Amino acid sequence: MTAPLPSAAPATTGPLRPRDLLIALVVVVLWGVNFVAMKWGLRSFTPFQLGVARYVFAALPLLLMVRPPRVHWRWVLWFGLFQGVGQFGFLFIGLKVGMTASLASVLLQTQVFFTALFAFALLREKPGRPLLWGMALAALGLACFAMNYVGPGAGLGVAGATTMAGLLLTICAAALWAASHIVARLAQNASPGYDPLAFVIWSSVVPIVPFVALSAAFDPDAARWLHWEALASVPLSGWAAVAYLGWAANTVGNALWTQLLQRYPANRVAPFSLAVPVVGLTAGMLLLDEGVAPWQWAGIALIVAALACVVLGPKFRAK
Repeated sequence: MTAPLPSAAPATTGPLRPRDLLIALVVVVLWGVNFVAMKWGLRSFTPFQLGVARYVFAALPLLLMVRPPRVHWRWVLWFGLFQGVGQFGFLFIGLKVGMTASLASVLLQTQVFFTALFAFALLREKPGRPLLWGMALAALGLACFAMNYVGPGAGLGVAGATTMAGLLLTICAAALWAASHIVARLAQNASPGYDPLAFVIWSSVVPIVPFVALSAAFDPDAARWLHWEALASVPLSGWAAVAYLGWAANTVGNALWTQLLQRYPANRVAPFSLAVPVVGLTAGMLLLDEGVAPWQWAGIALIVAALACVVLGPKFRAK
């Protein structure tokens, strides 16, 4: 799940047309269900193996049909490392050791606030008042999530489906996703007008070798993938999950989102991203029978409110 930068000025400033509204809703569903697909994929693969499979599917066959983006190769490399190995490496491990798909879909959205922090530290971009309020609400939300692991009854019942390690790994994934946004911003500054979809597709090649190396180093059964029998033994649900991650959520989702950003201003499109954690939360509860503890509900409410503050705050101020 990546939101590439638009490659050209938006063509219209009006509300979304019915067809584009449907496209936005499709992307929201694709990205929200993405977390359930990760859980399904981790039933058949280790986190590093799932990383390899996801990016092989994401790169092929589009790599053979899309020209390389007109940017320096170092931006493609850094984006692939941060967004691929970093974000999804930490996220897959977090989902494996103690994080539900429902809560991961919410926690990963804290990347908005990490992006603001990195932009301030590295690009000297000062955060506005809505962003500062949003960051304060998000911090309270994370504190609520942490309350599941302290005090009487910590880690029991519904809250026992997650661990502190899973929480920290998911937050690390959000931070590295934010770092990839800074790389994309720098690439845009260095090469204005580059094709963002081609940038995402070609950067999908980068994580493959690091994930293969990590699997060879840490997965005890890594050598078995050298034999055809191991690939044939993966159930259809495992390959379906990988195909969804690589093609539906990554390629189709990014392509449709990029089209919207090329047609409309970001402040018309961005509010739809608020629905991604809602869809992810609902999908996890319905498809994986996941539960949510009271402190986690409080954290979810605060983080969604924080996102709404950031996304909708400037719009209301403009009025």
